[in-house]
Amino acid sequence: MAEMLPSLMVPVSSWLRSAPHRYWLEHQGLRLLDFSKASRLTVGFGALDNKGLLIPDAQPDTTLTARMTHSYAIAGMRGLPGCLSLAQHGVNSLLGPLRDAEHGGWFAGLTHGSPTAEQAHKQNYLHAFMCLVASTAVVARLNGAEQLLDLATSVWEKHFWSEEEGVFRESFSASWSDEEDYRGANSNMHSVEACMALADVTGNAVWRDRALRVVERFIHTLAHDAGYVVREHYDRNWQYLPDYHQDRPADSLRPYGLTPGHFVEWSHLLLKLEAAFLRKDGSAPEWLLTDSIALFESGMSAGWNRNGKNGLLYTVDNDLVPVIENRPHWVQAEALTAAAALLKRTGHVRYETWYRTLWDYIDLCMIDRAQGGWIQEVDADNQPSEVVYSGKADLYHAWQSTLTPLLPLSPSFATAVRDLF
Repeated sequence: MAEMLPSLMVPVSSWLRSAPHRYWLEHQGLRLLDFSKASRLTVGFGALDNKGLLIPDAQPDTTLTARMTHSYAIAGMRGLPGCLSLAQHGVNSLLGPLRDAEHGGWFAGLTHGSPTAEQAHKQNYLHAFMCLVASTAVVARLNGAEQLLDLATSVWEKHFWSEEEGVFRESFSASWSDEEDYRGANSNMHSVEACMALADVTGNAVWRDRALRVVERFIHTLAHDAGYVVREHYDRNWQYLPDYHQDRPADSLRPYGLTPGHFVEWSHLLLKLEAAFLRKDGSAPEWLLTDSIALFESGMSAGWNRNGKNGLLYTVDNDLVPVIENRPHWVQAEALTAAAALLKRTGHVRYETWYRTLWDYIDLCMIDRAQGGWIQEVDADNQPSEVVYSGKADLYHAWQSTLTPLLPLSPSFATAVRDLF
């Protein structure tokens, strides 16, 4: 493996410099990729159960298809057999039945060949992933990738980007005729990831500038003023909605309260955005680093070991009192990615300690050596649970966590892999 460390500040004793640790990461990544190959459907990809089998009557899910296509395209670029074929299947599906040929944009999924009324709504969360996967497909040189990128960016820019607000709008009706009275931190967080990828792939700096504007509002203004806790839910007039989904605390995308896993996910995105500006312009706002550090500390303080047992919990309320104490796998993956990013950026041993602690936790509590993959969620006692997430549908967070710690902070994921392998 080529040297991929972006910083000379990483201590010689760091796991990031350890050949055995790199081999371990590689092995875990290959296990995850193999496990998820069974999710291929005739159209797109569907959810797997805990044994790695398609759930009964599995239907195409477009967000899942985008994430699978993104992951297998990058794996295929690394020379892993079978992966580019799966990625091409994903691109074909996204250009085919999963796309709304009448109104533009993408359905959330299909139910027996057609979208339900709910699936026909246009969600920014999904369309951010459409831009991410389209940019990855272009880097991987998949057939139809350029067309997918043109379609995705034109829809995203036309309907979702708000130049006045400097953020992405949340959702619309199927025909784009009715906008939801909501502004969400989660979909805008993933939009930052997609914007950075688009800037690298298209060479258009406007996407990087838009990522900065999103971060300025949600983090440097709103989270900063709240003591570096990320408030998720607002209306279109930017009034905070503290009771939003109080009756649905275990919602998988918009849960009640605050999500410490998002604090740490924003943390590493800020460092990647800083690196992107430094790499292209030679300068970046100083607050990207200071806000990143504060978000990581706030997230780990709010969510880690709250009941005396290791693991980063799902949600807390506005007073930072635990709500859902279950530990989703993606929360741990984003926390270790943030720890690795801060370690590479600062060289501080504190982040090495967190990086090792988080991998120890994942290894002992989440890697399923009996049935394969990662357990998607454990309870407050670190036993398998399915309060928020069922089965093992998600490859994206877990697999990326086995590769991103060894990549530079910039360029973005797919471009970095292409340049280093």
